[in-house]
Amino acid sequence: MPPVLSIFERETHETIVGSKLFQRGERIAIGASGGKDSTVLASILKTLNERHDYGLDLCLLSIDEGIKGYRDDSLETVKRNAVQYDMPLEIVGYDELYGWTMDQVVAQIGKKGNCTYCGVFRRQALDRGAAKLGIKHVVTGHNADDIAETVMMNLLRGDLPRLARATSIVTSSAASDIKRSKPLKYAYEKEIVLYAYHKKLDYFSTECIYSPEAFRGSARALIKDLEKIRPSSILDIVKSGEDMAALVPPELSTAVACSGDNEEAATGCGSTNGRSSGGEMAVLEKRLAVEEAAQYRETEIVLPANGNSLVQETLQVKGGSSIHDKKKPARKKVVKQVMGRCDKCGYLSSQSICKACMLLDGLNKARPTTEITVSAEEEEGSTTLMRHVAALEISAS
Repeated sequence: MPPVLSIFERETHETIVGSKLFQRGERIAIGASGGKDSTVLASILKTLNERHDYGLDLCLLSIDEGIKGYRDDSLETVKRNAVQYDMPLEIVGYDELYGWTMDQVVAQIGKKGNCTYCGVFRRQALDRGAAKLGIKHVVTGHNADDIAETVMMNLLRGDLPRLARATSIVTSSAASDIKRSKPLKYAYEKEIVLYAYHKKLDYFSTECIYSPEAFRGSARALIKDLEKIRPSSILDIVKSGEDMAALVPPELSTAVACSGDNEEAATGCGSTNGRSSGGEMAVLEKRLAVEEAAQYRETEIVLPANGNSLVQETLQVKGGSSIHDKKKPARKKVVKQVMGRCDKCGYLSSQSICKACMLLDGLNKARPTTEITVSAEEEEGSTTLMRHVAALEISAS
């Protein structure tokens, strides 16, 4: 066996043991997309489980987003992996959960922001798939490159509270009772590629057709440029993210955790670009916060008693503060969110309506309610008419 394989397996084993990721007898669902990361993860977990007697019950969990020409092909790879590694496979589809495929979503909203929809849907789909299997622990193929990119993205958009979840090797939240872990957290992407190459693993290498619009590609390009100058940049960024996450006030990290959204939401696509959408989710959360706070605000117009037509209007907000007050407003107190159930789907959420249902509501409102069908005779008649019109235009010219 080439030294690179034994070193990689030893380091992964040390990460698993050192972080106490698993417990004997635990059932583990491997988030499988057919890409190199999840394929290597499935292969090495099977190897280490047998070699070191972890006592784990492993299975594969895949999400079918409904992207023709991409996901349907990658799922064929996952099915082969299930046979090769002798693991049961569970596939959960967007269409059966939400009534929409990603192809339909993109056709409705366009390519800009589609990763936001996919990320929210994917996270819920993984949780529902794991719950269906009765599993409380899902492992994903995030590597050091992925985590460094997520840290950089959070820094670029000023979203420090999410650093704790981005850099933690084990994550859980009040939005779900399912734990997630990243056994390949300290593995370089290059090491994963080499391992897959030398082990001759069967994986799918085509990226998601909708991913070029993702913000993660810009963060990746920046990190690759830094790596040329300083080879240790990736792990340095990961370590810096861990240190900065420790400085974030606990109440802010808790509020983010309750939102049920993190860097894992958009991952597992088996692509090299489309794992996150950038700032769309942050914009969505800000909009939700503004709408929630709107009910506590009122506008009052006070007119002078003399009845002068040239009056000066003063807008006041409940609490007595004027918009003309130049004093710096006090920092808003962070209120700890309380988890409940979505009124529509029953999924755990800190809001009365979860994010997936909110997105679906917008999609369904824009979906045409009347289906227009064209029979074969009508289609042929219209085509014939078009040809006749085209011929008349040519003869007239």
